Amino acid sequence: MDRLILFDTTLRDGEQAPGFSMRLPDKVRMARALERLGVDVIEAGFPAASADDRRAVRAVADHIERAVVCGLARCVPADIDAAAQALQSAARPRLHVFLATSAIHRQHKLKMAKEQILALTREGVARARSHVDDVEFSPEDASRTERGFLGEVVQAAVEAGATTINIPDTVGYATPTEFESLFAWLLAHVPGLDGVTLSAHCHDDLGLAVSNSLAAVRGGARQVECTINGIGERAGNCALEELVMALRTRPGQFGDVSTRIDSTCLVSTSRLLSSITGVSVPPNKAIVGKNAFAHEAGIHQHGVLAHASTYEIMRPEQVGFDGQRLVLGKHSGRHALRQRVHSLGQELEEAAFERLFAAFKDLADRKGEVLDDDILALIVGDRQGCAWSLSRLQTSAGTDRVSTATVCVQHRDGSAVDEAATGDGPIDATFRAMTRATGYHDTQLDDYNVRSVTWGEDALGQVTVSVRRGDAVVRGSAVSTDVIEASANAILDVINRLEGTAAGGAS
Repeated sequence: MDRLILFDTTLRDGEQAPGFSMRLPDKVRMARALERLGVDVIEAGFPAASADDRRAVRAVADHIERAVVCGLARCVPADIDAAAQALQSAARPRLHVFLATSAIHRQHKLKMAKEQILALTREGVARARSHVDDVEFSPEDASRTERGFLGEVVQAAVEAGATTINIPDTVGYATPTEFESLFAWLLAHVPGLDGVTLSAHCHDDLGLAVSNSLAAVRGGARQVECTINGIGERAGNCALEELVMALRTRPGQFGDVSTRIDSTCLVSTSRLLSSITGVSVPPNKAIVGKNAFAHEAGIHQHGVLAHASTYEIMRPEQVGFDGQRLVLGKHSGRHALRQRVHSLGQELEEAAFERLFAAFKDLADRKGEVLDDDILALIVGDRQGCAWSLSRLQTSAGTDRVSTATVCVQHRDGSAVDEAATGDGPIDATFRAMTRATGYHDTQLDDYNVRSVTWGEDALGQVTVSVRRGDAVVRGSAVSTDVIEASANAILDVINRLEGTAAGGAS
């Protein structure tokens, strides 16, 4: 049985989707969860894109021991060198270089002839190979590239030293039949692929990312690039959890392959990402949605009670649903909380755990029972090391009065600022007061979203805001049983990100 390499790009392609940006500690936390899940390669970022990406790749490289840590680069010397530098501390580094190859990209984006593309491919892969032994090459928009020319580019990359050739369906244009045949064609017509791993990277613009990835495996791919919850550019990427469970549920249908994934960690990893980004998983999402194993119709309920396989092709426990609400409360101690944190795939340093325990006790006093999603939200909500923190908030609102907000925010240098403002409702007033207090008058609230982290009238509310400053849109989130308080801290999260101080140290 062949092993299928799972390449996770949640931290790179996933984060490129609008609204999915992550703080540096969140990226490290997510990378650790991915390693625990069993992914083989973690694409940590695009170091040449920004200083934040370089820091993130370095931080992930510092904390990951088993998985390969990958950095993306264009076939440009400066990009490749920046990625190599960011990966210096990685135990198992990989450089991933890419260059567009389709006619539409050659003519309209790159304005290059085929000969130039071939030359840049050779130079870029060779330069990457001078830094590391593990080099992946992607001909961008491969699925729309003429097969003959694609074969030439792939051969050039292999001859220059590429150890993995990734075939991206960059705009989600391919169909399963043609994508499978493309991989079979490459294996049959390109010399030197025997010792090279063929990879697939599919987007979901036509809703075919998972189907195309499975077809690629059937055609000979032995690496698939995917993301948790299928996040990514535009409509997203191949969803890791769907790919893994399709292979587990239908063995032999897509080639004799297996993965290293611990499927019981799928739900906790999905929920962690949702807590970090503030974007909830749709209830009908395959594998990890809350309705994935729910049965309401009487005939379905009767069948499942009689024998689960009547309406379930996999068991909830296989993907990490434990079938019961495991709760902690105000009488729970450190040991019980630490065990639960560990079972959720989180490893916290002692100082971070003590902050979590204090927040947990406070929450338990307010809402009685604390659920897994509450704990994840508290972990992600730790803002230690940020420039600004909220000391005091008071709001006043009503149908017959002007809404007001009074805030006191404290800077990490010890200074405190008091400010008040009026607005169109308590949220608007709070936003105005917070931005005045911190000096960010030139910002505009672009989007506001609140969701219940768990259930019940005392549930934690997670507020996610998008704030515009000039051409930049920055997203922030926070949780609390008080939605106004969560709103204030979400706004403060944005301000800390704007100051570039929210990165802090990874816990």
